[in-house]
Amino acid sequence: MKTFSETGHAKNIANLQDVISFCQGYGSSYAPVKSALTIPELQNQYQTALTALNKAKAQKAIFDNVTNERRVAFANLRPLATKVVNAFIVSGADALAIADAKMINKKLQGSSKKVKEKAATSEEVQTTTKNISTSQQSYDRQIDHFVNLIEVLVQNSSYNPNEVELQIPNLNAKLNDLQTKNINLINSYTSYSNALIDRNAILYNPLTGLVQIAKEVKLYVKSVFGANSPQFRQVSGIEFKIIKTE
Repeated sequence: MKTFSETGHAKNIANLQDVISFCQGYGSSYAPVKSALTIPELQNQYQTALTALNKAKAQKAIFDNVTNERRVAFANLRPLATKVVNAFIVSGADALAIADAKMINKKLQGSSKKVKEKAATSEEVQTTTKNISTSQQSYDRQIDHFVNLIEVLVQNSSYNPNEVELQIPNLNAKLNDLQTKNINLINSYTSYSNALIDRNAILYNPLTGLVQIAKEVKLYVKSVFGANSPQFRQVSGIEFKIIKTE
């Protein structure tokens, strides 16, 4: 389902096309001095805005995908860590090493209990960077705790389980996968965030944005044909809204 803001951005762009069509119909009577209001520049503004909107949508889809991939990758980390610690306890390792492993696992199990996974969804990106940052920190901590847990195992030769899933080479492979998924999301978020910045500037810059230019076109039509003219009535009812973004 599209959010109001996503629909609103597209509507603003579509409405500019309607305005352009009416202005073309005025023929030579539509002759603004300001270059940004001319038909060719309005058409360029429309295409630029449409490209920016589509790019933001594409980056959102990529971000959603890598978010899901990271969620899946981390889903079994806590149960896996608990299995590892239990195997370590019965491996014959010394009491101090077991205590260290238990402490690390305790930290890993509780490292992000207060962070909802939905804080990493694309819709949250548009409304609060703080939640994204908090969520990212929780994933970083989980990785850090897992690294520390593996290091405790490496330092104790008594840890040599028969279960393939719990063996150190496979734990390192798991760690590499988590790190890769985490980095992919960080990079994807950067690309998506930049795409939103570009889209918002093109649509809502107070001087050169699409919404502002559309308002100026309406004023020009009003000045040429009059406030009560059928021409002004054509364009005056076409709505353009500034969609608040953070």
